[in-house]
Amino acid sequence: MTIFYTDDDEDDLAFFKRVIHLIDKSYSVMTYEDGTKLLNALDNPPPCPSLLFLDINMPGINGIQVLETIRKSEKHSSLPIVMFSTTNDQFVMRRAHELGANFYIPKASTFGELKKSIEHTLQINWNGFIPEFDNFVYTKN
Repeated sequence: MTIFYTDDDEDDLAFFKRVIHLIDKSYSVMTYEDGTKLLNALDNPPPCPSLLFLDINMPGINGIQVLETIRKSEKHSSLPIVMFSTTNDQFVMRRAHELGANFYIPKASTFGELKKSIEHTLQINWNGFIPEFDNFVYTKN
């Protein structure tokens, strides 16, 4: 499985890669520091992602704008997109849902919580998952 993750925070990129490596060393993670680089990578494979994690609060093209651009492309219409952000703003979450994101994870405050949220997300059967707003946002159990 190839996972793309876009975030302007270098620490978040490093933590994410570390968590994925701990979960399953066979996963490949490609990271991008901004939306423009991600969009360029999506339009110029290989590799092709099986799953995309996307931060919202980035300079330049933010995650919501990137999501909107990706969903306008028929080429990536079925790519599962997980919004991964520090914002808990209901308006932003609803907007991401309306634009076609498949899932929303509020960024965790601890490494253990981060790992648990990503593990949960990787276990979702994206072919059968229907993102209604009541199951769209990850909540700690």
